[in-house]
Amino acid sequence: MGADKFVELLQFEEDTEENWKKAWDAVREHTAMGPHGVHLHSVDDQKLVLRMEIGDHARQPFGLLHGGISMLLAESAASCHSCWGLDITEKFPVGIEINGSHIRSASDGSILACAGLIRRSSTLVHHRVEVIEEATERILSIIRVTNLLRDVG
Repeated sequence: MGADKFVELLQFEEDTEENWKKAWDAVREHTAMGPHGVHLHSVDDQKLVLRMEIGDHARQPFGLLHGGISMLLAESAASCHSCWGLDITEKFPVGIEINGSHIRSASDGSILACAGLIRRSSTLVHHRVEVIEEATERILSIIRVTNLLRDVG
């Protein structure tokens, strides 16, 4: 899928969870989210939540959730949420900074990547992302992501 099709899918009359889920489902398989089975769980003005089942695709050699998967989910959730309310025919988000702390581990079940908006300016969007074990609601990782809103062209 080319960038033009992606932009077309994300141009809504209004940003609603239903519109975003339809676009996510159409685009997901053409991104890093497809092989990991990541689904858009919810989205609104303040937060976007992704959901993924832990499987061999997401484990490190000792059977635990790979920290890189947590970072992938965090950057994806924050970057996607940075598009909320944005005319991506004019500007699009580019991740410029990510840092995180892995504070607990998990080896199975499902996880949520909850990207909460910290601040949005005309050029930068900051998110705090918590990767949470869904069944226990334990925080596994805390990650901060900054996106630059670049001009198209």
